Amino acid sequence: MLSLDLLANNLANSATSGYKIDREFYGLYSSEDSQNSVDGGDGTTLPTIEKQWTDFSPGILEATGNPLDLALSGKGFFAVNGPSGPLYTRNGNFRLLPSGELGTADGMTLRGLGGSTIRVSSNKPLTISSDGVVHQDGQSIGQLEVVDFKTTTSLTKTTSTAFQNADPAKNPTVPVGNTKVEQGKIEGSNVPVSEAAMRLVSVMRQFEMLQKAIGVSSDMDSKSIQEVARVTA
Repeated sequence: MLSLDLLANNLANSATSGYKIDREFYGLYSSEDSQNSVDGGDGTTLPTIEKQWTDFSPGILEATGNPLDLALSGKGFFAVNGPSGPLYTRNGNFRLLPSGELGTADGMTLRGLGGSTIRVSSNKPLTISSDGVVHQDGQSIGQLEVVDFKTTTSLTKTTSTAFQNADPAKNPTVPVGNTKVEQGKIEGSNVPVSEAAMRLVSVMRQFEMLQKAIGVSSDMDSKSIQEVARVTA
């Protein structure tokens, strides 16, 4: 059931900009009650999801022509101001908020360097350079806070495309290398739709088989009880 929910959520977000696919890590479950006491054989083990993890591999960049759509070519995240602190996202589908600040569709403001917000005018063209510097009316009005983490293990999902750093000891850093901000583009999800659909069908069939097995076991128990009662009578 956990696997079905995870796969269904991935497919539902396959068209969500900046979405990162969730995957499961399996282990084996063996209960002491399942040990075979008749012939001394090993008990039955079942696969179980020990944890799920997020695959941060990049999605395909798609040109939109919208000057407020931004994508990152390379590693890193855009930083936004969440309800209880900074959040990090690859979803660059930004817009002009009623306050005049750049932000997300959820109303979270886009962070500039140092945690400031970026306020722009709605009636003037906006250009953003590859290093994240925002220009309007020939002047620089701020620089986007694009950050990276040495490891993404501390990042947990808070929304479909936003992540929170759960370990304050692992502070984000300004990414080094060839990370570039690309204006007028958006990053698609990294969900391989055909693979996810095939896995969903496969897991559904396994789930149905387990349901049938449980039903057969229940019927056998009921029949055994009825037969024992008949012999006793």
